[in-house]
Amino acid sequence: MAKIDMGRSRFKIQRRLGVELPGLGKAGALERKPYGPGQHGMARKKMSDFTVRLVEKQKVMFNYGLRESQMRNYVKNSKKIKTMSWVDVMIIALESRLDNVVFRLNWSTSTPGARQLVSHKHIKVNGKTVNVPGYIVKPNDVIEITDKGAKTASYLQAKVRPRISSIPAFLTKEASGEKEKAKMVAKPLAEDIPFAFEKRLVIEYYWKVK
Repeated sequence: MAKIDMGRSRFKIQRRLGVELPGLGKAGALERKPYGPGQHGMARKKMSDFTVRLVEKQKVMFNYGLRESQMRNYVKNSKKIKTMSWVDVMIIALESRLDNVVFRLNWSTSTPGARQLVSHKHIKVNGKTVNVPGYIVKPNDVIEITDKGAKTASYLQAKVRPRISSIPAFLTKEASGEKEKAKMVAKPLAEDIPFAFEKRLVIEYYWKVK
């Protein structure tokens, strides 16, 4: 996550951005207080064009747990692909990250929790332990959680209270003993992004990045 903002509560981040971000793992941020944090949160201020674009970019950064330098690398690499809009390429890559896949499988209640499962070597891809959160999962890859991982508080909590109601169409999973085994059956689509998102504003924010 972007270090400058992680001192704030996940509720406040979502309220400031005006959207529920599943990856942050805190549902209901906008239910009781559908306005920004602070004493002036209820005041309706007209945002500048720059701020509108900044907010849209920050939605992506916070949901997927990226720093600005990481975000820019994704932008640069995505712009090398000319067969589709670079922002679509970027979203597909972010949805394919192993930590995001683990979260989207409801094996953790948040992206940070999923990243911890990966970093602590609790996740296998095609039978091999992978501890790199940004590892790109590909179609036909099989994802498993280890016996030890299936006993962690993060996994057990997600089984009882999943953050998202259903897994996306590009993933399937089935019971494997007391655990679950999953498979990426297709590439994610840009439309699989799990929150309201205005592509044009992110394109405009990063138009200078080459």
